[in-house]
Amino acid sequence: MRVLQNFISLKPRSRGFHLITSEVQQGMPDLESVGAGLAHVMILHTSAGLTLNENADPDVRTDFRTIFDELVPEGNPAYVHTLEGLDDMPAHAKATITGSSVMVPIRNGQFVLGTWQGIYLGEFRDHGGSRRLVVTVLAD
Repeated sequence: MRVLQNFISLKPRSRGFHLITSEVQQGMPDLESVGAGLAHVMILHTSAGLTLNENADPDVRTDFRTIFDELVPEGNPAYVHTLEGLDDMPAHAKATITGSSVMVPIRNGQFVLGTWQGIYLGEFRDHGGSRRLVVTVLAD
């Protein structure tokens, strides 16, 4: 069993859900040498998250944002953690809902995803900045 690991820096993005599958795959050049394995992709931030979901219709991304903003609205007077801005505490809660990592099987140097699946970055801050991922691959 081999272990491959890389850090990947994602460009800053606006608030919302962004497909990052190709960036993650490109950030792992040794992936091509993996016949079979498993990739663990983790975001190193607490106000953004990762999820696997529908990658074809961009309306899904819009609806995700609408749903998450309704589930965890900004400006709730009950929030105590407000030091970093109105979008910070809701961003932490949304990141907890999505989670901080995804696991993706690998076969013949490629992620094994369903026809309509992709890896999403959920950016929950207005100005979250560059986000860092660590990708760890367990390979044959």
